[in-house]
Amino acid sequence: MVCMTDAAAAPTESVDLESPPPAPEHLSLGSEFPVATREQWGKLVAGVLDKSGARGLTPESAAQKLSVTIGGIPIAAIYGADDDVPDAGFPGFAPFVRGRVAQGTLGGWDVRARFTHPSPGETREQILLDLENGVTSLWLSVGSSGFPIDALGDVLSEVLLDLAPIVLDAGADGIAAARTFLETAAARGVEIAALTGNLGLDPLGHAARTGTPVQLDEAASFAAQFSADWGDSLLRSIVVDALPFHDAGATEAQELGLSIAAGVAYLRALADAGLSPDAAAAQLEFRYAATDDQFLTIAKFRAARKLWSRIAAACGVAEAKQGQLQHAVTSWPMMTRRDPYVNILRTTVAAFAAGVGGADAVTVLPFDSAIGLPDTLGRRVARNTQSLIIDESHIAAVIDPAGGSWYVESLTEALAEAGWEQFQQIEAAGGIAAALADGVVAEALDLSRREHDHKLDVRENAITGVSEFPQLDEKPVVRQPAPELPSGGLPRIRWSERHEAMRERSDRFTAAESHFPTVLLVPLESPRAASARLSFAGDLLLPAGIETITLGVTGESATEADLREALKATTVACLCGTDDAYAASAASVADALRGAGFTTVLLAGQAKAAPDAKIDTFLFRGCDAVAIQEQLLDELGVSR
Repeated sequence: MVCMTDAAAAPTESVDLESPPPAPEHLSLGSEFPVATREQWGKLVAGVLDKSGARGLTPESAAQKLSVTIGGIPIAAIYGADDDVPDAGFPGFAPFVRGRVAQGTLGGWDVRARFTHPSPGETREQILLDLENGVTSLWLSVGSSGFPIDALGDVLSEVLLDLAPIVLDAGADGIAAARTFLETAAARGVEIAALTGNLGLDPLGHAARTGTPVQLDEAASFAAQFSADWGDSLLRSIVVDALPFHDAGATEAQELGLSIAAGVAYLRALADAGLSPDAAAAQLEFRYAATDDQFLTIAKFRAARKLWSRIAAACGVAEAKQGQLQHAVTSWPMMTRRDPYVNILRTTVAAFAAGVGGADAVTVLPFDSAIGLPDTLGRRVARNTQSLIIDESHIAAVIDPAGGSWYVESLTEALAEAGWEQFQQIEAAGGIAAALADGVVAEALDLSRREHDHKLDVRENAITGVSEFPQLDEKPVVRQPAPELPSGGLPRIRWSERHEAMRERSDRFTAAESHFPTVLLVPLESPRAASARLSFAGDLLLPAGIETITLGVTGESATEADLREALKATTVACLCGTDDAYAASAASVADALRGAGFTTVLLAGQAKAAPDAKIDTFLFRGCDAVAIQEQLLDELGVSR
């Protein structure tokens, strides 16, 4: 935004203007338009919601709670200037809501690619290709989850270490990997002070992943010595990684609270190792997940900076060093194996949101990451996603582009408050290390994960290409298996796993029987009248790999020959029609189907629509779709 001062706006002597108008005391770009009241906006919102099916809303109720996030943060239908939101300040100044530095990410954030291939030679080739095509920093999986530590020198042999930031990820071997990297740089004559990136020490994250006891002292001692030797370097030593919590199902508020608690634990350990508050804070980088819920992601990164500024100030860190260095990684749980190309859309939204939220570095997971080791296409699309956002969409050309949005500012504040509450709970439990060891964290994340699963079960939330709009004849994408990641602690989940397991069952059945598991849809009236529930039933069953075929006549007019022919494909039938049709003929048609040999009869609607009919299962909006899908696969003889 360019602001013109009064002096700049006033005409100078060299400009000849005839009767210039007096300069206004206040310039309002909307002054020519009538002022819209909140009530008028409420009427418009209520009209939109009424068309979407949320009928009966008044302008007043439309402005109130519209939905609630997993974790309990209410989302309203309207936000305005009269919402009570604290001032977010300025970019580069405490509380750093609007950015860690004053210039934001002007020119583009750090495009950070991840490398997980176990072959040093393959990784070296991937690195060179990525650096030549837009990647600006490297995130290397080393040790048990990547290539051998002693191959670091070979892998980085053609990388200009003083230009390309390096971030290590070696788990339990973090210190060994850090020493090897520093030795590699020294052997090549590169000054340590010229290095950037992060050595990747994260004993808390490793403990969360593996369930092993937290070992802070050795990492803190190493980081303290590194800071003492190279305190003027931009290379940091510790990552506060929130991904283990996100990958286990944490809500945004839990991710914030747990990461801040981990950051506090590291500050305490570094202080015990002899570092000043400023020096300790300068060793930390925070890593968060970015999801396809763009507004929650934008608000999360802004809220994280606010929370950390508050913590750092309380710990005596100078304001100039209170800004939180952030690395965003597109969410692992949102990645799918089925219809993986939709992952490109999900990661694009997530990368956009992370950039708008002010992340300093962004990693986009390749669309085929959940299948195995990403191939050349997957890696190319991942890096080009960010190139398009930065260089063609120019998202990074604006400082804090979401700033001033009443919705984003309100959501940022709500997340900050919820995250602070989570942080206080962890501290009350004895700190992050104790909360991990005692199972407090695991129990809390399990509850959040169940809530998320429930919303998927009842189709309140959807996974495009998996739980909604799946392709029965989808061609599988095959990739080389990826190395097993450390496990034993918090689970690492993907939201699509249960749906994908049902599809795998269906695939095995289809390969053996040469046809999909099938359900017969029986219209009780004309196809046009029954079309809504025919479509609903088909859409509900399709995610499990169940094909539907429609009886060519109405249920009442079906002959024994019609039903015998249908029995060749399936023994499960579903009645479809209007409530009036159910009241008139659902009971008799259900009896006829059972008499013909159908073992299971479903009805697309509520039980109250056909109280006298012998129906096994009712399909309706809000039913447990996943439980019904799994039950039907069992009844259709699809083995687990």
